[in-house]
Amino acid sequence: MTLQAKLDAFKADFKGGKAPYFAPPEIHPIMERATAELVASGQAGRALKAGDRAPVFTLNDPEGKPVSSTELLAKGPLVISFYRGVWCPYCNFELQALQETLSQFQSLGANLVAISPQTAANSRKSQRQNKLDFPILSDTHNDVAAAFGLRFALPDYLIELYKNLKNDLPAFNDDPAWTLPMPARYVIGQDGVIAYAEVNPDYTRRPEPDSMLPVLQNLLATA
Repeated sequence: MTLQAKLDAFKADFKGGKAPYFAPPEIHPIMERATAELVASGQAGRALKAGDRAPVFTLNDPEGKPVSSTELLAKGPLVISFYRGVWCPYCNFELQALQETLSQFQSLGANLVAISPQTAANSRKSQRQNKLDFPILSDTHNDVAAAFGLRFALPDYLIELYKNLKNDLPAFNDDPAWTLPMPARYVIGQDGVIAYAEVNPDYTRRPEPDSMLPVLQNLLATA
């Protein structure tokens, strides 16, 4: 089953009020409104895209060790997944799919990192629950996401819904700002130029991990 097929199946169960979330029907129009407004804002089209130079960053892994994009790119191409957090089931499905493709990325000389605004403790939980062999980096205040053009502020009505659902982003992220990154996937070449970009203002839509393999093959062939 493809990643998107898994996401679609989960979405159908979630909207149907099934376990484990038992989501009440009144929340879905509110969530769908927020997604539609973010899509309509055009922000995804203004995010960094293929051909742009990627921002340089250094972020901490779950053990507090700094990880530098410059050092990673010295070893090979870099695959980056920006995601919302351990609380987001769609993100967890994506992380699992990336883990399944990790060996193929590595065979093409690439490193993989995931970037989230959540705290180190929540990143460790993400790694443990999803059985990940790649690092999750903590992007405090979504600053690196902002450099890529991905950070957005949640509308007030969605904040109220999240509070009612006990989805406390300030606690998850140790940040009073209610901001998130749009889910995004990037491949950066060793020259620092973005070779592949996929930004999803609709968080229920994610690209297949193997869609990046031809890009990595081309980078390997031209290295």
